[in-house]
Amino acid sequence: MSRPVSSRESAPPRAWQRMLSGRRLDILNPSPLDVEIEDIAHGLARVARWNGQTRGGEIFSVAQHSVLVAEILTLLDPAAPARWQCFALLHDAPEYVIGDMISPFKAALGDAYRQVEARLEHAILLRFSLNPTPPAALVKMTKRADRISAFYEATLFAGFDRIEAAQLFGAPEIEMERIASLLDPMPPEAAQSLFLSRFHLLDGSR
Repeated sequence: MSRPVSSRESAPPRAWQRMLSGRRLDILNPSPLDVEIEDIAHGLARVARWNGQTRGGEIFSVAQHSVLVAEILTLLDPAAPARWQCFALLHDAPEYVIGDMISPFKAALGDAYRQVEARLEHAILLRFSLNPTPPAALVKMTKRADRISAFYEATLFAGFDRIEAAQLFGAPEIEMERIASLLDPMPPEAAQSLFLSRFHLLDGSR
């Protein structure tokens, strides 16, 4: 005689994460209503770029990287509207939930990872009234800015020499001196504050 199945056993596995704001974000089916910029800033400021394999006493966080990419985008295109800069700032925002996986591992995981990441990105962009299907020109420019950031992070913190970094990310189009102030790793609280300040500045300008 088979035993009855309990409600706990029959329930699907938990797929939500409780945020410090009190929101419960369903990772597999995220709602824009459960996305808060404070949660994003808090999480990204505590996620290490390069899996933490970096020199120095502080990690270089995804929050700092995000601000840097937004700044580089404005240097590439000084006429970029605030909503474009905001998109660049949020380009890695899903990582506040799923962490920062290096590109080779993302490729190994394949479609399953990309689908989760895409759903989160869609919810985040909708939450902040940004186009969930951004124009190709914006995506291309954000990727250019991302590669420039990656080049400097790789050579300054992650042990890459300039030749190897240029092979992987391309030669940087922006001189380091123009972004040097954003390349000093900072404590999580400072990175969180920097990210939030940039977001609110851009959000109030569009």
